[in-house]
Amino acid sequence: MIKIGNIELPDFPLLLAPMEDVSDPPFRRVCKENGADLMYSEFISSEGLIRDAIKSKQKLDIFDYERPVGIQIFGGDEEAMASSAKIIETVQPDLVDINFGCPVKKVVSKGAGAGVLKDVDLMVRLTKAVVSSTHLPVTVKTRLGWDADSINIHEVAERLQEVGIKALSIHGRTRAQMYKGTADWEPIAAVKKNPNIEIPIFGNGDIDSPQKAEIYKNKYGIDGIMIGRAAIGNPWIFKEIKHFLQTGETLPEASIEERIDVIKKHVEFSCEWKGERLGLLEMRKHYNNYFKGIPHFRPYKKTLVELLDLSLILELLEEIKDFYKEENF
Repeated sequence: MIKIGNIELPDFPLLLAPMEDVSDPPFRRVCKENGADLMYSEFISSEGLIRDAIKSKQKLDIFDYERPVGIQIFGGDEEAMASSAKIIETVQPDLVDINFGCPVKKVVSKGAGAGVLKDVDLMVRLTKAVVSSTHLPVTVKTRLGWDADSINIHEVAERLQEVGIKALSIHGRTRAQMYKGTADWEPIAAVKKNPNIEIPIFGNGDIDSPQKAEIYKNKYGIDGIMIGRAAIGNPWIFKEIKHFLQTGETLPEASIEERIDVIKKHVEFSCEWKGERLGLLEMRKHYNNYFKGIPHFRPYKKTLVELLDLSLILELLEEIKDFYKEENF
């Protein structure tokens, strides 16, 4: 069993990474139903939360069926981070997570996300401000360092543990790499092996198959894996990894029926959460990912993104299922 404060997770838990414009409640729900053990909201600007920005407030929506769930914040101001943590407490998540890893320019330029990697002292002060302002467990997601010449994750891990974080997720790239190249898990393993580190260490980056998950689990000795991009259009990856780790067997690829059933749930959850029109608009970005690698999908995609009536979408999805069953796909 892995513990994050008072949160109990199974041995070697699988975490759904917080992803902007992806990790909303409907997406989290289908991942939860397919085996994700812990998930996080999309990251929320501490400044936006304090200003009562509508988009930031919407990201605070959590539901009991997805617990345990954490809400992730980012920012570069201690007072704003502390205040936003207090706001987050009011919706009663299971934990608060701090984003020190987002490499996107608009975040970094504000001295937040991965921008804080340049100033470990500031990172420590921001973390301490959050820890001191909430009774919830506080965790951190970060990267190896700013660039290859300034990898500082070893110092970061020790110092953040000292100020009270309860777990650390490490993406195996620097900010300079963005999402390019191969994630380097050796520094993550070194943090885990550090005898001074007592908190759970989760690895993140490039896990896209059950086989790779097992290799990285055994090779790097981490406490669990955080999965991001590989879950987009493929929420089954959590179930597949768990099955492989338990049995050594590879589950068959999701069938058309399974894909359609999950898409229908995702669409319905999206409409429940945001209303029919906005829920269907939000789903447009997901169809290509769910049908990746499926031939002859383009005409169906065109219709799916044009329709703004849930009943018609559900009918079309059944039509797509029947078409591919007839094609024996």
